Amino acid sequence: MNSQKPESNPLENLDQWEDFVETATYPEPESRKKEDYRNYDDPARDCVREFYRLNHKHQSFDFVMKKREEFLGENRERKEMTIIQAIELLNTLVDDSDPDIDLPQIQHLLQSSESIRSRGCEDWFVLVGLIHDLGKLLCIFGEPQWAVVGDTFPVGCQYSNKIVYPEFFELNPDSNDSRYNTRLGIYEEGCGLRNVYMSWGHDEYMYHLVKDYLPDPALYMIRYHSFYAWHREGEYEYLLDDHDRKMLPWVKRFNPFDLYTKCPETPVWSELKAYYEELIAKYLPPTLKW
Repeated sequence: MNSQKPESNPLENLDQWEDFVETATYPEPESRKKEDYRNYDDPARDCVREFYRLNHKHQSFDFVMKKREEFLGENRERKEMTIIQAIELLNTLVDDSDPDIDLPQIQHLLQSSESIRSRGCEDWFVLVGLIHDLGKLLCIFGEPQWAVVGDTFPVGCQYSNKIVYPEFFELNPDSNDSRYNTRLGIYEEGCGLRNVYMSWGHDEYMYHLVKDYLPDPALYMIRYHSFYAWHREGEYEYLLDDHDRKMLPWVKRFNPFDLYTKCPETPVWSELKAYYEELIAKYLPPTLKW
């Protein structure tokens, strides 16, 4: 890498990341096979490698601690919004040059939630489909995409070589820090994921906003849906406790619905809004502090 080259955000906007994910070949929930998922060997967009280079370089333990204080700390001034307001605000993240302006962010949320609902799943499961990506509001708050989207992983211990583009972790200061570069790092064997610090992004942020209101399977889906090294590759077994193992099937059950599940008909937000307002009110308070 040219050390003189200034770093910049490799993605122009959030929709560029969504476009990359959507161009991959993802299976329907009924026919999914492990080998059908995500191929990063030849990404459709050059920006994907640069995205992960920045992500892996900067997502250190100290970085995560700073972001947790910045966005979760008690002294932070927060804005109160309803879930509906958050959905509609997230939907403003649209490239003005993009000809497809038919609510792309809402469409992904509705594709997920409506696919879950059509299969007769628990109503809180449907709600997860609707809200799981709302933490991407971090982009509205000025965060770069590499600190909002992408695969997540534990910090404070050795990075797995099963994480996408593991070679870029050589750029991370934790890779040369004896406190963090061993198998367990700062953790104990079998400590449980609840005691593990994850890389910063929309998953972790959204989990903390709703952790007091939803059942455990829902919270695991929200918090770990991008933790592919765990739920796809079977890594970090030594950090898990029995509760994590019990929740793993739920995370796996949710994952295909997140991967741009195609619906027979495009969901229409105006027709579904009343249903989701009622569902939100069943589980969540009128507003959340974002």
